[in-house]
Amino acid sequence: MKLPVAIQLYSVRDAMEKDYAGTLKQLAEFGYKGVEFAGFGEFSALQIKGLLEELGLTPVGSHTNLSLLRESFDKVIEYNLMIGNKYIVCPFNAYESKEDYISAAKFYDECGEKIRACGLEFLYHNHDFEFTKFDGEYGLDIIYKNVKPENMGAELDLGWTFYMGIDPAAFLKSFKRRCPLIHIKDFLSVGEKTFTEIGNGLVDVRGIAATAVEAGVEWLIVEQDVSTITSMESARINLENLKKMGLV
Repeated sequence: MKLPVAIQLYSVRDAMEKDYAGTLKQLAEFGYKGVEFAGFGEFSALQIKGLLEELGLTPVGSHTNLSLLRESFDKVIEYNLMIGNKYIVCPFNAYESKEDYISAAKFYDECGEKIRACGLEFLYHNHDFEFTKFDGEYGLDIIYKNVKPENMGAELDLGWTFYMGIDPAAFLKSFKRRCPLIHIKDFLSVGEKTFTEIGNGLVDVRGIAATAVEAGVEWLIVEQDVSTITSMESARINLENLKKMGLV
């Protein structure tokens, strides 16, 4: 079984700033089936909905700043319902202590319950720093231990688990049925931010993809934080390499 492939639009943020609609069109032409948003530019929900339908793209998630969820919750829900997006994702939060993680988890639990009541789902996207340990526990585990499973799922960024020296596929297994979306990216080395296109580095993407099917993942999402070539060329190569691996 092959999972559909989307791209996190942060990967091509420079192109999106210059030509939002044109970039979406080109990504669809590359062969991406879905897109995960990192902002909607100046477009209304109706305009985004129309663009997606015209291009045959599925909205697979929306990275939504916590400030928006605190200050404009109803507008966030209305927008995502209009465009047909199911998953609202916390893209980032900062922590300094174990207490910060516990406090944040309380907010995630409350926010996720409200989002669930509206018919949508709340997910959390990790980076590397959530793998700092407190009393022998990863910060990420502290979060999930303190949030009801029904109120928040995971969007695991398995590139960052690799970066931290943790086996991505093995880690994904521990989130079975709680992780509908995953980010895949590649690095040239462990512990160094040597981003490269998927298939050109050391991350076992095939192993991740096989585990993802077993774990109930719905979408593979390409994300490349930094490119040494143009971001759109990286986006094209990422998908082409996934095709060469037989994953698309």
